[in-house]
Amino acid sequence: MLFSFSSYAQQMSPLQQDSVIKDSARLAIEKMPKQAAIRSAILPGLGQLYNKRWWKVPMVYAGFISIGLAYEFNQRYYKEFLGEVQYRLENNNKPKDPRYAGYSYEGMVRVKDTYRRNRDLSILGFVGMHALNILDAYIDAKFFRFDISDDLSIQAYPTLYNQPTLTQAYTFKFKLAL
Repeated sequence: MLFSFSSYAQQMSPLQQDSVIKDSARLAIEKMPKQAAIRSAILPGLGQLYNKRWWKVPMVYAGFISIGLAYEFNQRYYKEFLGEVQYRLENNNKPKDPRYAGYSYEGMVRVKDTYRRNRDLSILGFVGMHALNILDAYIDAKFFRFDISDDLSIQAYPTLYNQPTLTQAYTFKFKLAL
């Protein structure tokens, strides 16, 4: 015996299942994700405006500004500690700035390297933010026609098939159509 469970999320008429006709409106909707991604790649936030999600644009620019401030902070202190380390190297470990007189040369090198690493991570964060911006515009355009209504139910219909076999076996078959 064969047990089968068929589930359908949305019913389609036989006419809809057999014919694949793409009109100009559908072709335009299919081009939306690519257009949104290209626009966001050219100018961050433009893809979100194209998708009519203007409220996301300030978040995009807040991310870029935050990463830019982190870059500037780390670059400023990297240069300061780099100058201190270079001065100490040339002047027998004598401090250039009296604020850093209590710190060893090795400690100053570690701090300089930490600021350099954080500055480089800020650059990677900037690239990642740009990629996230493009990905958000693409996905948002892709889900433009996604059904978010309250009726997102699944209907299950158990079915019993009797198949002749040499041995007695039970098989379960699940069919889920969304």
